[in-house]
Amino acid sequence: MKKIIAHISSSVLILLILVSCDQERLEPVLTAADGGGKMTSFMAYTIGTESDSDVYGRVVFWKDAIGRTQVQVSVYNTEVGATYPVSLVNGSVATAGSELMAIYDLIGKETNGLVFGELGENKFFTITDTAFYDALPALDAHISIYSNGGVIASGDIGANATPIEMN
Repeated sequence: MKKIIAHISSSVLILLILVSCDQERLEPVLTAADGGGKMTSFMAYTIGTESDSDVYGRVVFWKDAIGRTQVQVSVYNTEVGATYPVSLVNGSVATAGSELMAIYDLIGKETNGLVFGELGENKFFTITDTAFYDALPALDAHISIYSNGGVIASGDIGANATPIEMN
């Protein structure tokens, strides 16, 4: 008899838990803390065509709320579905050096007749070194975009170029 009462009690308890959870509807919190999610400091540089390519665009370095650098690359005239490796390279475009860091690949896309390329893995590539953004104006480097092993677009950054836009 005790087993039957214990079994019924357990069943009632489980039923109460399930029913109470089912009735509790929580609304999502859609707000952020003051200043949360905003990136207002940035430096933008031009990416120009190389060789026979007509791919061009810009790279923007953003400083996020915790001091990391978010890199955004956008170009035009890519091939839809094609993948384009992107790297930051030591030295200017004219004196190309070794790779400083690889960034996510660009993926060629088309929307409303506009053919463009953007980072495929994520909208931004994150550089976690919190000193990078503030050191960027003195950095001797450039960005290169590749296709079939060759550079199809590049642009000087940091000490090698004046930003086309900044805040």
